[in-house]
Amino acid sequence: MVFLPPFSDTIIKEYIDSNTQTQIAGFDLSIKELIGLEDGGIVDFDNTKRVIPEHRVIPPIDGKWEIKPGGYLVKYNEVVKVPLNAIGIVLPRSSLMRSGATVCSAVWDPGYKGRGIGLFIVYANITLYQNARVAQIVFIETKTETAKGYSGKYQNENIKE
Repeated sequence: MVFLPPFSDTIIKEYIDSNTQTQIAGFDLSIKELIGLEDGGIVDFDNTKRVIPEHRVIPPIDGKWEIKPGGYLVKYNEVVKVPLNAIGIVLPRSSLMRSGATVCSAVWDPGYKGRGIGLFIVYANITLYQNARVAQIVFIETKTETAKGYSGKYQNENIKE
């Protein structure tokens, strides 16, 4: 089962305009920061060798980014708290794809809370304005509610408690 809008402020906070961002089946996520990757990372089985590369925030010029083809990260404006009986799936908005770019994301686990980050892949030059809606999060109900929820490295990422 899919959680359908409206979403309460307990699920999504720090959005720009809920009327514009609320869609038929999900909620649009907007870009807060564009981030460049300084180096490569390391991924292993048990995270003992995991290395996340250094990031550098790319400042917008006159309220926009003129982006060349390549891989970047996007940090979203919205703080999301995934319900304990759901997962979040983030997909690109169709306008973004039709403009030659896409957003990729991992599953947002039950109980995850944070200002998430997506992999932003650009295939053709694109202009992206601050706060542009680039992705949509959809919540899918799980068969059971987990008691504990996500408690990994990225819990509460990019937010101040």
